[in-house]
Amino acid sequence: MPIETGPSGRFWLLSGIRSSYAIGLTPDDGLLNLHWGPRISLADAEALAAEPVPQAHAFEGAADGYEEYPTEGGLRFARPALSVRGRARDSVIRGTEWTFAGFETGAQAGPGAGTEAGAGSDAAADELHLRFVDELLSLEISLHYRLRAEFDLVERWVTVAARATAPAPVELLRADAAAWTLPLRDEWRLSELHGRFVGESRLERGTLLHGEHVYGSRHGHTSHNHLPWFALDDGSAAEEQGQVWSGALAWSGNWRFAVQLLPMGRVQVTGGAGGDESGLVELAPGDVYESPVFAALYSEDGFGGASRAWHAYQLSYVVPKADRLRPVLYNSWEATHFDVSEASQRKLADRAAGLGVELFVVDDGWFGSRRDDRAGLGDWTPSAEQFPDGLRPLAEHVHGLGMQFGIWVEPEMVNPDSDLYRAHPEWAQHYPGRRRSEWRNQLVLNLGLPAVRDHLFEQLDALLGSAPIDYVKWDFNRSFSEPGWPGEPYPERLGLEHVYGFYGLLDRLRAAHPDVAFESCSAGGGRIDLGVLARTDMVWVSDNTDPLDRLRIQHGLSQLHPARVASAWVTDSPNAITGRVTPLRFRFVSAMAGLLGLGGNLVEWSDAELDEARELVARYKEIRHVVQHGALYRLRPPGAGLTAVQYVLGDEAVVLAWLGAQEFAAAPGPLPLAALEAGARYRDLESGVEYSGALLRHRGLVTGLTGDYAAGIFHLRRTAG
Repeated sequence: MPIETGPSGRFWLLSGIRSSYAIGLTPDDGLLNLHWGPRISLADAEALAAEPVPQAHAFEGAADGYEEYPTEGGLRFARPALSVRGRARDSVIRGTEWTFAGFETGAQAGPGAGTEAGAGSDAAADELHLRFVDELLSLEISLHYRLRAEFDLVERWVTVAARATAPAPVELLRADAAAWTLPLRDEWRLSELHGRFVGESRLERGTLLHGEHVYGSRHGHTSHNHLPWFALDDGSAAEEQGQVWSGALAWSGNWRFAVQLLPMGRVQVTGGAGGDESGLVELAPGDVYESPVFAALYSEDGFGGASRAWHAYQLSYVVPKADRLRPVLYNSWEATHFDVSEASQRKLADRAAGLGVELFVVDDGWFGSRRDDRAGLGDWTPSAEQFPDGLRPLAEHVHGLGMQFGIWVEPEMVNPDSDLYRAHPEWAQHYPGRRRSEWRNQLVLNLGLPAVRDHLFEQLDALLGSAPIDYVKWDFNRSFSEPGWPGEPYPERLGLEHVYGFYGLLDRLRAAHPDVAFESCSAGGGRIDLGVLARTDMVWVSDNTDPLDRLRIQHGLSQLHPARVASAWVTDSPNAITGRVTPLRFRFVSAMAGLLGLGGNLVEWSDAELDEARELVARYKEIRHVVQHGALYRLRPPGAGLTAVQYVLGDEAVVLAWLGAQEFAAAPGPLPLAALEAGARYRDLESGVEYSGALLRHRGLVTGLTGDYAAGIFHLRRTAG
């Protein structure tokens, strides 16, 4: 039984296949974390619940580091997950004092979270809901748990409701989705994904020091600087062995994690929406706040095992239509930039179709007065000059070539030089009396305004109905700078309402156009998280398409997200970002580690390059079912020598290997493979050579790679054993 309630009705045990999560109430209704780790029994949980309440040490709170959801107030000195400000008895009140008000368990017993990680699936799951009441402020606080037992994963979120009889509004300064409590260990190591524009998702591991390590986003979107993910281990975990605890937030706006190593050695991670305690929302009597989901899992199979659980979870419950293979894409941006015309796009489409491309995408520059980045954003109608008959003739030409058709949009932005801004300057985020900062000559629309959302839906709905459009690349090319909301009594809520508006607009468009695929882009990897992936089919990983840099970026992203969502392009050489010159094959094999796309100027490619590209596109189609849906094993991390990844699906395995630079005139040694049957035999489907599974696992695969920027593709299939 995945969720069990103790005989006293005051402790609970959530058990996955190999793990358990236990919580229990103290006599005074404090809620403590009893266990998160290897699987235990209900009797074990009962014994933990019966242990004495921790005793306070001098100048420390007794429950610091033990509380399941630490609140502000009383003898507490760890970072609170909940901070409120209200009025009662003619005084300003801070802090929370709650009493236990009951619980429910069952399959989908609760309402679910509107921004939940599980939005991609309606599959039933076991849930636990704990209810508490703060009588002084007339607040009802509920902690929600949804168990994904097959992945040893728990989704958590919180709701805070002001009773209809509340004497006054209550301000939520902060309401984290969850706090995660780790067991005692001698030391801890923290893994996180940091970066910047054109350098996203870089893995960093280091010893967790005493105090607080705080990271997140105050950009208004997930940001290039950090992904909302953490992993903790005791310093001994490796890629395929050791205990790892990890978590990820399903939210696409401002967010914050605080990883605390407290004085007595306890480790706790709090996290949720909002970059600080400046305020989330004000709850009037009868209002309810529901946080995004903060999911976490426990793995005994190292960082690789944790990643594979995250990947399988997302493909099962998060990403829409994840069972479908994504097509090979061509995007025209690097070929034409803003110089878009029907004739130029037709020429590129003809070339792309000849290479076996399956989806042709027109990027920026097809609409309104858009000739550069100074004008046109907000006017989502085809340019009368470049597309006098709209997009339909081009889309039909592309369909006639056997490809799908896609376009680029950036709906949340507006240029001051646009018809939309001239009509509605008040729709842009701004502080009254302050200068409106521009970046890329654009401002951010306030999607918290219903009129803005309705206008954007009408424009985009009409656009998608005007031509056979199969795909939309949804971009977001600047951060918030003056997130003001003139006339709004509580403007701080813009951070929430913009994201709710973005999610609602995407949900509405997907419902109206169910066959259209959407890609999340934010100047590359600025909006990648479980929340946006519940509403999009893929993400653009980085504007940096340099194949060597991409190996590091993709390595970091793979800690959390599967190859099935990671869009990667083959572009021209020298690379537009780094200036690095690399062979076409190396660029292709680098991009094959995700969703293969092409982005170079095909008109300028030589016949030899086109022939090679055609062969490599066909090769990717042979292996993509394994890459996009298989289990990932990171065989060799990016570095100076050999880098390699392996995907396993049923009886098939695909190995992609790269040699950035040959060192000391020596070829790399054999590459031991993972997850193959020792007693079986495997055939390389290109060479026809058969191998023993035992030798592939223990001696390794001889890649034969030599020289700088060499790359190999190996597709193995089990033949016997």
